[in-house]
Amino acid sequence: MGAGNLSSGRMAALGVAGSRAVRHAPQPTDAAGRVSVAAEFGRRTLDMRKLRQRLPGSVFAKLEAVIEKGQKLDRSIAAAVAHAAKEWAMENGATHFCHWFQPLTGLTAEKHDAFLQTMFGSDPIETFGPSQLIQSEPDASSFPSGGMRSTFEARGYTAWDPSSPMFLMETGSGWTLCIPSAYLSWYGHALDEKTGLLRSNSALEAAVKKLFATLGYEAPVRVASTIGAEQEYFLVDRAFTTHRPDLMIAGRSLVGAAPPKGQQLEDHYFGAIPARAAAFMGEFEHELYQLGVPAKTRHNEVAPAQFETAPIFEEAHLAADHNQLTMEMMRRVARRHDFDVLFHEKPFAGINGSGKHLNWSMAALRKDGSWDNLLEPGATPDRNLRFLLVCAAVMRAVHRHAGVLRASISGSGNDHRLGANEAPPAIISVFLGSSLSEIFDKLAKGRFAAKGGAKEKVLSLGVSHLPEVQRDATDRNRTSPFAFTGNKFEFRACGASMAISFPVTCVNAAVADVLVELEADIAARVKRGATPEAAALEVAQAIAKETAPIRFEGDGYSKEWHAEAAKRGLPNLPKTPDALDWLADPKRHEFLVRTGIFKKEEVHARIHIRVERYVKDVDIEYQTLLRLVDQQVFPAAASYLGELSASVASAKAAGIDTPHAARAREIARLAGEIDDARDAMNKIYDSTRAEHDEAKKARRFAYELCPAMQRVRQSCDALETLCGDAHWPLPRYQEMLFIR
Repeated sequence: MGAGNLSSGRMAALGVAGSRAVRHAPQPTDAAGRVSVAAEFGRRTLDMRKLRQRLPGSVFAKLEAVIEKGQKLDRSIAAAVAHAAKEWAMENGATHFCHWFQPLTGLTAEKHDAFLQTMFGSDPIETFGPSQLIQSEPDASSFPSGGMRSTFEARGYTAWDPSSPMFLMETGSGWTLCIPSAYLSWYGHALDEKTGLLRSNSALEAAVKKLFATLGYEAPVRVASTIGAEQEYFLVDRAFTTHRPDLMIAGRSLVGAAPPKGQQLEDHYFGAIPARAAAFMGEFEHELYQLGVPAKTRHNEVAPAQFETAPIFEEAHLAADHNQLTMEMMRRVARRHDFDVLFHEKPFAGINGSGKHLNWSMAALRKDGSWDNLLEPGATPDRNLRFLLVCAAVMRAVHRHAGVLRASISGSGNDHRLGANEAPPAIISVFLGSSLSEIFDKLAKGRFAAKGGAKEKVLSLGVSHLPEVQRDATDRNRTSPFAFTGNKFEFRACGASMAISFPVTCVNAAVADVLVELEADIAARVKRGATPEAAALEVAQAIAKETAPIRFEGDGYSKEWHAEAAKRGLPNLPKTPDALDWLADPKRHEFLVRTGIFKKEEVHARIHIRVERYVKDVDIEYQTLLRLVDQQVFPAAASYLGELSASVASAKAAGIDTPHAARAREIARLAGEIDDARDAMNKIYDSTRAEHDEAKKARRFAYELCPAMQRVRQSCDALETLCGDAHWPLPRYQEMLFIR
């Protein structure tokens, strides 16, 4: 076997990737041709401004009441909305429409239908009626249901969500009108990610409104959870990923030796964005602006070839839709720039993985049309009773339901990421920062509203022509899973590849459940004669004492914290099967049912689907690793060993001493080590075949098969560092991460 036969594909990929030209991105412009994001924002979205122009006033008023005030949808308006949607879509080149929904795969789904109607003896016409707008019936048989229906029960319904605007998506052969929708079974069970989120928003709104009424605060028109979902990702040239079966199939590298340089110089983070990456960012942002997605921030992340995009805050259900659109558009645009975008939580070992930090808060819509952030501490947070009460409620929610929050972000990819390289540990804790921690410590001891208050502070830079910097109420803790970051909490544990709906649903549900309890407690104290303010303060003080164990300001990676967390009684659920076992306990997930967000069957279905998904993910990785070893690694070892052996034999025949003999023996030893590790891995896998309990199989995969796969990898990586470059067929880390 010649060396060139093994590495020719990789060498060709190196040549292609190294000679790529920058594809220039289109610029958003206004009617005068000037660069303007605002002019193009929402151009492909049927937003309220466009609907106001196209609908009769009475119809628009009813639709606005549905969206802005949460009133029940009046089906009588559907005909006018459907007509306006069809006309707008066709004016912009659309020939088809679809209900765009989020099944329990974590991705999106759609079935396209043409604006076409034919009748016997009549000419064909373009039509789109109210029944087509309101619901559709995609075949549900092949979507995961977690046992909520049998395979032969294929009926499922998508239902239009009027609170999320319709949009146009290019499909390669034309344009399609996409109608954001919920997805449910014939029995009414939620078969999607979004329905639970919408229910949790309703539960949260009802709880806040009731609490405000008890406290005598101004009644909000509406209350919403808000999310800003930071999205981390890697960019790798497609010439490399086509020669990496593990990246193509599993989304992460299952073998790969660390390069001499990784992220240790800390030179990539916030550095100048490489030209090809910047062009890619500019184009996908341009596409997102037209879809009404408020992409705001772009930058290099910590690891080489890693980047981040972040949007402006939105209502949670819109943020969930827009995050799905963001990932889809990034995948599409990456191909145009000869990249593959990797959303896996740990595509490369030894460097930072990718997360999706969920910046969560609550906002109340005032009668004057302005929004009020309920987690805004103000200049003197220790005197802001409403803020302290809401913040205390969030801490109690996290304290009581930390294990469920961990389960909500569980997955095989996230198991590789959590606990190192700026990813938070699997132990869920809350970081408040020194100022707020001091306030809550005093509150717990009954010392409230210290004289003068905790005023905002500024930082002087010591240079006269530089401005003073306003200092936030808190610092940041990169190792905290749930950190207060000024006027919101950052749920940092969510993985980059995940749909955000379920973790946000769990946060909303946990907080709503606590707010209901908190309101009842305050109301009872008021009934006994306390003023609402005094009652609220007493409740906040009780929560400050109760939640002390969940508050942690230190290094979440340290061994000391793990020991301390155990003393505090905090759950430590390092692997997905552990977290899903926790969620499966009826006592622990009962609040999801009590708040009306899920039925029991829907909770169990989501657990079942996640367990099954974990097993399938690891199984795919196992099968891929096995083929990598047999089809790539072993042939490379044999080829290089053959070359070394021939060299040793020739040298010996010529009476020459050569160091190649020692190298040949080491290659042979590593090949044997890989073979032994491979056989051990196979035996473990084979022993799980008879295990019909998916939860038990998942646990065995996590604690037996995955470590066995890691041992195979370690030997393969050691071989890679010694194997001659002309013999190694797989693109190496240094090539994938640094050729940009």
